[in-house]
Amino acid sequence: MAFSETERKNIKERLLLNCEESWALVGYKKTNVDELCKKAGISKGSFYLFYQSKEELFCDVMIQAQKRLVRLTEETLGSNPTKKDLTKALQLVYREYVKIPFLTETESPDFIAFINRLSPDNFQELENHGNYDIQEIIKQSGLTYRIEEEKGLASLALLLTSLRDTRSLPWEYLEVFDFILETVNDTIFE
Repeated sequence: MAFSETERKNIKERLLLNCEESWALVGYKKTNVDELCKKAGISKGSFYLFYQSKEELFCDVMIQAQKRLVRLTEETLGSNPTKKDLTKALQLVYREYVKIPFLTETESPDFIAFINRLSPDNFQELENHGNYDIQEIIKQSGLTYRIEEEKGLASLALLLTSLRDTRSLPWEYLEVFDFILETVNDTIFE
């Protein structure tokens, strides 16, 4: 079946959106290509006009999520960011990470199963898009450290990774995250 460019674009967007939602809800293994195709309004045979494999679709979903986070960060920081802008950007990025668990649960058996099935090309593509990190964000912001750069980066990394299991916190975790991030950024940056 031949699709127009508009149809191709719309179908691909639906596949990406439905896959991301399913991956976030049930994981990689339980996400079913047949169901994704039904929701996108195509046959399973037509799926292969868009992606060579389930893993290629998942790789594309992950890259799109990473690109969204980069855009969100860049838009929030603007052209002459302040310490407050960096705090706001990190708060927004963290909230997105919370919505997309597959970006942070990279050591789960489900994620490892996905990674193990990636082609070498898809794995390399995923690595290339995943290299935009907090150090690059801070470098682009032009902010000046009050403390050693490595110590500041390690503090932010610890903060971002320590709030993965929010169920054990006796307080609203986003409020706790915001409070700690503001306090840490005030200490780290001029």
